[in-house]
Amino acid sequence: MSFLDRADAGKRLGAALMRYRDDEPLILALPRGGVPVALEVARALDAPLDLLIVRKIGVPQQPELAAGAVVDATTPIVVRNDAVIGMARLSEVEFDRIKDAEIVEIERRRRRYLGERPQPELKGRTVIVVDDGIATGATMRAALRALRLGRPRRLVLATPVAPIDTIEALRDHADEIECLETHAFFGAIGNYYSDFRQVSDEQVVAALEAAALPRRSSPA
Repeated sequence: MSFLDRADAGKRLGAALMRYRDDEPLILALPRGGVPVALEVARALDAPLDLLIVRKIGVPQQPELAAGAVVDATTPIVVRNDAVIGMARLSEVEFDRIKDAEIVEIERRRRRYLGERPQPELKGRTVIVVDDGIATGATMRAALRALRLGRPRRLVLATPVAPIDTIEALRDHADEIECLETHAFFGAIGNYYSDFRQVSDEQVVAALEAAALPRRSSPA
């Protein structure tokens, strides 16, 4: 196993990202699994933590196969994978049905995790997107494409572990990538953690509160 748990991975990832500390970066976590990792990154860089909620639009017969993804925004951003849509013979009606269901789930998660917190300002900032690992990269690709629309100064992808070919495929979508481990033969993300228990909604909310506490208590 490469990492004890997500907190261990986040501490190690934060140490590797220290070169961005003076940029006053914004840390965006992909919930739920990316949140405990991103919390440690935010602490290391003394940076604010927020969420980027992304939902895969899966093929009905193979939910892990991404026909696209939808990304939380003032107007949800939909990214299509036309090759998969064609291969799966997924009709526009069916694609829209799945997309709309995922938008409902995004809205539920936003209310649960963030309440009335507004979307963070990205323009001109260094934005670091964090997940607990990347397998196919479909969800992360959608996230990065959506974030580009906010015109950040620098867009950084940070993750503890991923396949070599996935990282190479994502290089055109991020300005820089920090991945602690890459593997030619990958399997499941959980294989690289001793403790890979599912992250609950309550843990996500607690992590956001923990990230905010030091900043709220800082002198004006």
